Amino acid sequence: MGSALPHDLRCDHRTTPLGVAGAPLLAWRLEGADPVAYQVEIDDLWSTGRVDDPAAISHLYDGPRLRPRTRHTWRVTLWDAAGSTSSAESWFETAHDAWTASWIAPDPDAVEHVDPPTEGDRALSAHGLLPCPQLRRSFQVPSAVTAARLYVSAKGLYDARINGERAADAELAPGWTDYRRRIPYQVHDVTRLVGEGENVLAFTIADGWWSGFTGFDPRRPGYHYGRFPELIAELHLTLANGSARVVMTDGTWRTAQGHIRHGDLLKGECHDLRAATPGWDSPGFDDSSWTPVTVRGADHHLLVPSCDEPVRALRELAPLSITRTGPRTHLVDFGQNLAGRVRLAVPAQDPGTRVTVRHGERLEDDGGLHTANLRTADATDVLITAGGEALFEPRFTYHGFRYAEIDGLESLGEVRAVVLHSDTRWTGAFECSDPEINQLQSNIEWGQRGNFVSVPTDCPQRDERLGWMADAQVFLPTACLNADVAAFFTKWLHDVRDAQTPEGGFPNVAPRLTGVAEEGAPGWADAGVLVPWHLYEVYGDARFLDVDSMGAWVDFVLRHNPDLIWRQRTGPHYADWLAPGPATPREVVATAFFHRSADLTARAARVRGRHADAERFERLAADIRTAFIKTFAHPDGTVSGDTQTGYLLALAFGLLPSSLAPGAARRLAELVHEHGPQAGFLGVNLLCPVLSATGRPDLAHALLRRTDPPSWLYQVRHGATTVWERWDGEGAPSMNSFNHYAFGSVGEWLYSGVAGIGQARGSVAYRDLVIRPLPGDLTWARASYESVRGRIAVSWERTSQGFLLDVSVPPGASATVHLPDGQTHRVPSGDHHFASVRGDTP
Repeated sequence: MGSALPHDLRCDHRTTPLGVAGAPLLAWRLEGADPVAYQVEIDDLWSTGRVDDPAAISHLYDGPRLRPRTRHTWRVTLWDAAGSTSSAESWFETAHDAWTASWIAPDPDAVEHVDPPTEGDRALSAHGLLPCPQLRRSFQVPSAVTAARLYVSAKGLYDARINGERAADAELAPGWTDYRRRIPYQVHDVTRLVGEGENVLAFTIADGWWSGFTGFDPRRPGYHYGRFPELIAELHLTLANGSARVVMTDGTWRTAQGHIRHGDLLKGECHDLRAATPGWDSPGFDDSSWTPVTVRGADHHLLVPSCDEPVRALRELAPLSITRTGPRTHLVDFGQNLAGRVRLAVPAQDPGTRVTVRHGERLEDDGGLHTANLRTADATDVLITAGGEALFEPRFTYHGFRYAEIDGLESLGEVRAVVLHSDTRWTGAFECSDPEINQLQSNIEWGQRGNFVSVPTDCPQRDERLGWMADAQVFLPTACLNADVAAFFTKWLHDVRDAQTPEGGFPNVAPRLTGVAEEGAPGWADAGVLVPWHLYEVYGDARFLDVDSMGAWVDFVLRHNPDLIWRQRTGPHYADWLAPGPATPREVVATAFFHRSADLTARAARVRGRHADAERFERLAADIRTAFIKTFAHPDGTVSGDTQTGYLLALAFGLLPSSLAPGAARRLAELVHEHGPQAGFLGVNLLCPVLSATGRPDLAHALLRRTDPPSWLYQVRHGATTVWERWDGEGAPSMNSFNHYAFGSVGEWLYSGVAGIGQARGSVAYRDLVIRPLPGDLTWARASYESVRGRIAVSWERTSQGFLLDVSVPPGASATVHLPDGQTHRVPSGDHHFASVRGDTP
């Protein structure tokens, strides 16, 4: 096996982050032999010394305050039992500590306030949207530049350029937060772009979530957080002559309107190339006709460094087919529902030619683009040509689509779909002998990509795209297996806690948005407890567990429901949303989640060493359980309402005594056998795991392979490339998204049930694995997962010799392996092979 080897070093769940604030968590993955000790060092400033801990995969920095705006090199060294050592090295840079720049914007009174025309070549369905301002500053650099860092944020969105080149690959930056509570900034290494002599720092800014159309309230013309976008930036230069210089946003900047006539996340983007200003972002441009910017203030207290990776353009898709549907109209099928934009090479056209790109997820029966489910999201991008060839690619919008209708061109140049999502590195893979289940896994993965755009949204296409908290909490176990989402959810938990009321109530969506029901519903608001606990179990970072926030939520529910049955202050109470079967009683759903939140808050308090709090919440959880049993459980094991989700919640959350649980499990199995899946958003993630845990993996597999509605494979057989909002894809277009990940939460069971990768109860960061493949009638399956500890892999198949299983356990971990014939093996780290002779397998 060799030495214990550290690899994939990470700082605060990112590889080499710029802008680290506070005490970072320094982590590494393992391969090779089991370690017995470690040492972490930062430069020559600090060292842990040798720490004997065979389970360690991270260390929270506890040394002196780190210098701001500084690159720090860090190293981890491991010892193994033989005394051999191995090391790995990485770096991070610390955050800005003292901003001096001002927020700047065009003078609002000078902005072109005109209603867009409804006819002619500049007609826009823009609803009063404004042009995207260009802002620039020319500056001189007296000598060569050895280092350059751009610190930048916007109230809205920004696109940064230096000397005619894009300064960063971040898209839709700085992302979405409740800007009234925090405004993230990014740090970009732009050393290669700045040189001696004249340089130009230039930005285009747009409304984004700050002042554009966001959410589904048609009465609000945007403006949830502000009226006009603003920019703040500082460019810090270190020069070869030993001096330093800062170029910052202030009153010396100049601004003008450019060719982007509007850019809106829901409505779309319009480029009028006749209004372009070539060279505006490069040296030598005459900006004397431009106007001075307005300084909007110098308040920096809300600025915080980004703690996650930004949205990026992470892949491109070529068309599956292009169909001419009119003399100048083409329908492009990219073969995959996705979130992103279209990049279109436009052949030379007469000046003023209008090219329109409309987006949709599906086609109508007559072959036309289906847009009814977009509601008020126009999802339309427009190019107005200036003559000559052009390359059209929006920057300040994104759409959920598979199809694009391109109107205005006799022939198309190259066209591509550019896929956008937060840059969460993919860590998991699953496949099996059934191609339809493999397509389901692909659908789940694409749904995750399309809905992890700055925040975990419900859908990427219609006028909603909100951070619905129930969707996030039920899908999180699947998301964690598919990708490394630790940094992504670190950021989103800031949004969740920012949205918490002084009373302790969590909302239904985060970031908080005016016009959306703010009182949290059961199962939705409980994400403020369930999400951090699951992240802790997966990644081993106790900083996810904010016991004050979690406890405030539980106490909020308790104050309004002293009899421990959650009936009061339930918000809109969505219950088991979109369940196709009988409605689960709302009090059953609510009280089950009340217990779950109290129980997990108690566990979190134990982890954080707050034992008095832990004891109080443990007593509360026990009392809620007693109240649940007394109120809803019956002597035969049935639960009030007699619904699948009622039984799923009761069994999964441990709400029933051992005398009643078998009866509840039997009744659940009867309902599933008779009706197929009848769970909605709050129950679907529990269906297959609970059936498996209660001795009915056969029923779980029957659900997985089912093709009649409601079922996952019904969607697959009807052409789905992402998971649908509704089981059967039917219903009013206004509530019928074809890229919603909640029902895709079955993905966790594909890894843990079908393939068999799981953790033992009480295990954290995959220290104690349980490998229990449930083959059903599949002939083979394999899955791998790059856990926070190291690579876990399972591969099994049925052969003429019997059931064969291969397992890889990462260093520092051990596993209990359960074979389908009943054999159990306890194994250490390493690669292991197991076989059940033919005849011993199910």
